[in-house]
Amino acid sequence: MRTAILGAVLLLVGGLAIAFRILSVSDALAIADRVWPILLFVVAITVVTELAAEAGLFRVVAERTASWGRGRAWVLWLLVLGLAVAGTIFLSLDTTAVLLTPVVVILARHVGLSPLPFALTTVWMANTASLLLPVSNLTNLLAEHELAGIGPVRFAALTVVPAALSIAVPAVILFVVYRRKLLVRYEPAERESTDDRVLLVASGVVIAVLIPLLVSGLPVWIPAVAGAATLAVFFAVRRRAVLRFGLLPWQLVLLAAGLFLVVEAAHSLGLGSALAAVSGTGHGLPDLLRLAGVGAAGANAIDNLPAYLALEPVAGDPTRLVALLIGVNVGPLITPWASLATLLWHERLTALDVRISWGRYALLGLIAAPATVVVATIGLAYTVR
Repeated sequence: MRTAILGAVLLLVGGLAIAFRILSVSDALAIADRVWPILLFVVAITVVTELAAEAGLFRVVAERTASWGRGRAWVLWLLVLGLAVAGTIFLSLDTTAVLLTPVVVILARHVGLSPLPFALTTVWMANTASLLLPVSNLTNLLAEHELAGIGPVRFAALTVVPAALSIAVPAVILFVVYRRKLLVRYEPAERESTDDRVLLVASGVVIAVLIPLLVSGLPVWIPAVAGAATLAVFFAVRRRAVLRFGLLPWQLVLLAAGLFLVVEAAHSLGLGSALAAVSGTGHGLPDLLRLAGVGAAGANAIDNLPAYLALEPVAGDPTRLVALLIGVNVGPLITPWASLATLLWHERLTALDVRISWGRYALLGLIAAPATVVVATIGLAYTVR
């Protein structure tokens, strides 16, 4: 509810900016035209993943993963790492944070392991693995629009090296920090039966078809809406009670809409000029590190979405835009509000009675975020030489 309240306040501030002519109606309509496909994609992909979870798809994946671990915790952790990376890349970081978190916590408890290494891996990968494809992060979808419809393949060609480094560096840090809890053995648990095999199979097929369509070059909201509608029909026939308003991420949409409007109003007041002074304009490694660092600092200060929107006009070209994405996608590992995915992750942990203090989270993030941003930016700089 706090997310909805904040979103409503931001929309009110944006409305006042329009009323007092700080932000013109034409500029407000222009930003609305730019972001409605992104918000529609968020709604549709959330419905798909929530219904797939209701069908038991992710529980089945967790049980299979436990059996594939062969009783070795470090192998199980690597499999969870792979799931988090794949889920983030193809279904977005918020999906990973919301749906994979309970799966990995239940999985770890099911086999008698500490859930903390698995839970922290989920949220770190939800952020740091969100660099490769446009669908991986809302900021990427905004950047793809800024790059005049560059398409998933060319987008991935720009980001593949820093994306790989952004996964590898935090993974190594996590293993070193939790090595004592991961270098142990466990006993695989028995699998549970599936309640409705039709819904399970339908969910698996929809997601299997959806993933290649999301990277096909089509506007991502089209396959996402089609997938959501297909699963909604199956559930309307077999488990109608699941189809409720709560499936829709309306609080997230409200917050995102408010952020977009307020940042656009701030640009009308000269925000871009101020940021240009601290972000630089060059393409050498120091310049790219400077822009990525400002992006990471902005994300941890005010959230990665407004940080990206504020800095996008000073990026200027594809190379600098990727440097900015490194900062705002990979850097939000320190403060709890740095990305919405982190807040959603913590809510799920609290509901599952898993405790991690924000102080410890921030301390680990202060180690991982700067190291990952620097290494990924170096990778970008040498890629474009």
